[in-house]
Amino acid sequence: MLAHEVKKWMGSGNAPFMISGPCSVESPEQFKSSVLPLIAHTDYVRGGIWKPRTRPGYFEGHGEKALQWVNALKEEYPFRFATEIATTEHVELALKHQVDMVWIGARTTVNPFQISELAEALQGTTIPVLIKNPIHPDLALWTGAIERCMKAGIHRLAAVHRGFHSYSKTTYRNPPLWQIPLDLKREFPNLPLICDPSHIAGERQWIGSISQQALDLNYDGLMIEVHHHPDQALSDPKQQLSPEAYVNLLNGLQKRTDHFEETLVQSQLEVLRESIDQSDQQWLDALATRMRSVKHIGKVKEAYNVAIFQPERWSTIFETRKEWAAELGLNEAFTSHLLRHIHEESIKLQTEIFQEAKESTNMHNE
Repeated sequence: MLAHEVKKWMGSGNAPFMISGPCSVESPEQFKSSVLPLIAHTDYVRGGIWKPRTRPGYFEGHGEKALQWVNALKEEYPFRFATEIATTEHVELALKHQVDMVWIGARTTVNPFQISELAEALQGTTIPVLIKNPIHPDLALWTGAIERCMKAGIHRLAAVHRGFHSYSKTTYRNPPLWQIPLDLKREFPNLPLICDPSHIAGERQWIGSISQQALDLNYDGLMIEVHHHPDQALSDPKQQLSPEAYVNLLNGLQKRTDHFEETLVQSQLEVLRESIDQSDQQWLDALATRMRSVKHIGKVKEAYNVAIFQPERWSTIFETRKEWAAELGLNEAFTSHLLRHIHEESIKLQTEIFQEAKESTNMHNE
C-alpha cells in the first residue's frame, strides 16, 4: 500500500527538524545577513528563488541569478539549501545548481497536471521533496500529489502544513484546520509532517504558539521564515522573524515524545483509553438509536404530508441541548457544531425517505 512506502528520511531526535531562512533571496547581502545567524540552528536554509505572486507588479524573485548567490555563500559557509519549485524549468535549474531540497507550493498542489510534470522531472533525484497542502481544504488533492511523487520513485518525501485559505476574516492568515493534516498522517503514517507556522500565522506574534501546537501534535519539524530586517523584506514582511527572535523561539519550544517510558504511566493510560473506548461505544449506540427515531419520524411526516424542517422544534432542540451540555461542562462552540452536524444528517435521512416514497408512488402510477 502506498501509505507504507515512504519511510522517515530525516531521522529522529529530541529536537524538531528545522527549515528556516528568508521568504525570498533578495540580494547577496540580505541573504548572507539573514542566513549566517541561522546555520547553527537549522537543518536546511530556505529561500525563495521564484516567488509566485497573486497579482503582477510585486517582487517575484531573481531566478537563476539568486541561485548563484546562494552557491557563492555555500562555498564560504557550508549549509544545505531548500527552495520552492513550480515548473519543470525550475526543477532543471535547481538540480543544475545543486539545491539540496525542494518543495512544491500550495498553488501548485491544486493542479494534478502540474504535479505529474514535476514528479516526472524529479524522477531519479535523491534530494528530499516536500509537498505543501493545497490552498483550499482538499485532502484528496494533497494525497494525490503525494501519491504521484511516490509513483515517480521519489521516496524522500515529506508533507508541509501551511494552513488553508478562508474567505472570512480570521485571526490567522491561513487557518490551520489541524484535523486535515492529522487525517493525512493517518493515511501516510511514515510520511514526515512539517508545519509552516509563518504562512499559517501571517503575523509574527502567532508563530511561537502555532509552532508549539504543531509539536504538541507530534509534527516532525517546522519551516519558519527569518529575515535580518523583517519589516524591510520584499515579500511577506509581517510573518518573518528576526534571527534573534527565531533563536529565542527555538529555545522556548518543547518537543514531545510519542511514547511513555514509565510502566505505571503506561498502565494508567491504558485504563483511561479503555474508558474512552467504552464511552465512544455508548454514545455511538445512542446516536444510532436517535437516527432510527429520526427515520421513523420522517416516515410519519411523509405519510401525513408534513414538512421535513420544523423551525420551532429545531430551535427548542438547539437551545435545550446547549443548556444540558453547559451543565455537563462541555464547550458551547463544540456542542453547537456537533448539534448542527447531527441536524444536517437528520434532514438528509428524512429527505431520502421522502424521495423514496415519491419514486415508489411514481412507479405505482406507471
